[in-house]
Amino acid sequence: MPHATVDGIRVGYDDVGEGEPPLVFTTGWCSSRRRWRRVAELCAVHRRVLNTEWRGHGDSGPAPDDFGLEEMLADVLAVVDEAGADRFVPCAVSHSGFVAIELARRHPERVARLVHVDWYVIPPPPPYRAVLEQLTTEDGWRTARDTLFDIWRAGVDSPEIDDALAVMRRHGAEMWMRSGREIMAGYERVGSPMHAWEDLAPTVPVLHIYGQPRDPAFLAAQEELAARHEWFSVRRLGGSTHFAMIETPEEVAHAIEAFVRET
Repeated sequence: MPHATVDGIRVGYDDVGEGEPPLVFTTGWCSSRRRWRRVAELCAVHRRVLNTEWRGHGDSGPAPDDFGLEEMLADVLAVVDEAGADRFVPCAVSHSGFVAIELARRHPERVARLVHVDWYVIPPPPPYRAVLEQLTTEDGWRTARDTLFDIWRAGVDSPEIDDALAVMRRHGAEMWMRSGREIMAGYERVGSPMHAWEDLAPTVPVLHIYGQPRDPAFLAAQEELAARHEWFSVRRLGGSTHFAMIETPEEVAHAIEAFVRET
């Protein structure tokens, strides 16, 4: 497994396939690159894929200090530089999308397009904010995590999703509380991902693909954005969980390749 080094920390990634621009897969908090495994295999048939992990996650080295957006940006840039990738397409699961947007804002010459998967892209409603706030507390993080697990699973029985949740359970209070803090900070910083996309200058083509939530209003808000801006497109997938790349990998891979092929 290749790796990059930033601040003395080993950052792991897989490098498979050929074809430009490469896809740079990032995953959500407390997860691992295994979440992308099947989609990475499918996408690598057509182009190069760099499937990354954050410091303190998966096979990357432990994080000796606290970290957040700036360090996660450094992790991604270390990987793409080590891999010799000049222009690339961030493909971000959930709240790693905040890192992808910041990459596009700071390095527009390198980010060809943005792909987001399974992200709450509208302003978070009060019940969701309450769970995020609970996630930041010593006595509440475990309950908040389990609440999120129940929502994300949506009653679907899947060994692959069981495995993904098992990976997430291996992280303890420190990482989960950090995740809540950084997710809340991301929303406070940009308002919502949809607002952040509109604020990018220059604009960049953006695709959001997701299975959850199934609320028609969630899709309608994005379709309204797509009607106003030709650079944005949305696709609701056939699954019902927060794990589209596990539940419907063929749909995810096909949507990404069709979108990136336009580059």
